[in-house]
Amino acid sequence: MGYMEKYDEWCNTEFFDEKTKNELKEMKGNETEIKDSFYQDLEFGTAGLRGVVGAGTNRMNKYTVGKATQGLAKYILKKGYEKRGVVIGYDSRNSSPEFTNETALILCANGIKTYVFSEPRPLPELSFAIREIGTVSGVMITASHNPPKYNGYKVFWEDGSQIVYPIDEELTDEINSVNFADIRNMSKDEAVKLGLYQVIGSEMDYKYIEVLKKLSLNPDVIKAQKELKIVYTPLHGAGGIIAKEALKEYGFENVHIVPEQEKPDGNFPTVKSPNPEDPEAFHMALRLAKEISADVVIGNDPDVDRIGLFVKDIETGEYILFNGNMLALIIAEYVINRDGRKRYIT
Repeated sequence: MGYMEKYDEWCNTEFFDEKTKNELKEMKGNETEIKDSFYQDLEFGTAGLRGVVGAGTNRMNKYTVGKATQGLAKYILKKGYEKRGVVIGYDSRNSSPEFTNETALILCANGIKTYVFSEPRPLPELSFAIREIGTVSGVMITASHNPPKYNGYKVFWEDGSQIVYPIDEELTDEINSVNFADIRNMSKDEAVKLGLYQVIGSEMDYKYIEVLKKLSLNPDVIKAQKELKIVYTPLHGAGGIIAKEALKEYGFENVHIVPEQEKPDGNFPTVKSPNPEDPEAFHMALRLAKEISADVVIGNDPDVDRIGLFVKDIETGEYILFNGNMLALIIAEYVINRDGRKRYIT
């Protein structure tokens, strides 16, 4: 079926709702947009789904999310894991709450219990929640550090990690076998009544932070550096909800969050792209750092699985960017030699 045939099918089939059809009507006559929206099916890979939000088979919408979720449900049912359930989280991106709700209710309609975060939360907390609750899987609605028009759908397994071979290939086959008409659904009220829809609140934050505290290699160092002046920016993502509390629990008492970027906002109005590996994303954070003479500047992407770091040069007063490779080397060196004895690996 060609892209125009797919477009006509979506315009004329009762299965697709009026909101979708109205969006499709606005495309009429714009063959470039129609082609880009329908020339292929949004591909499910190891990283899950990722695409521009909008109507069409090559877009992130309730139907492409629904197809992926129905495939996930089929896979879980085939393996006999339905009683263990699925954790569902999301970040600050536009349409994330809607996609989260769609994912949960499709799984519930297939008899699979869901545990749904009540608000945007970091992806690492989703990974923790999978293991804490003991679910078989997790879904994170996010497009990581991509521009505002994107969203995505990442699938995780019982170990808290993103799916890998052979699960990724087996799950992809299940998803590809699903037709839109196969997608099951139910109301939230019914799902709650049946005990299939459970909300995760702030109690998981506290459990997560307590576990993080136990991972600290040298708490005494933090006590000695509690006045370290930190500027933090969540870049309008989910990090602002938990980062300040986590740093406080660790023992850091001088934390300043960039106020214009603290609250979740899927339009990311103050940056071109919410990518903490891009120095341009730190213009507000660095401005605040210079105003208060901060020691360290930290930033996360919307789902908090990427980090950017600037450190003040005590001699020049300038802020130096540490890229991922530099951070990894510094962390590795500290872990290996933290007791003062040099044990370099050759």
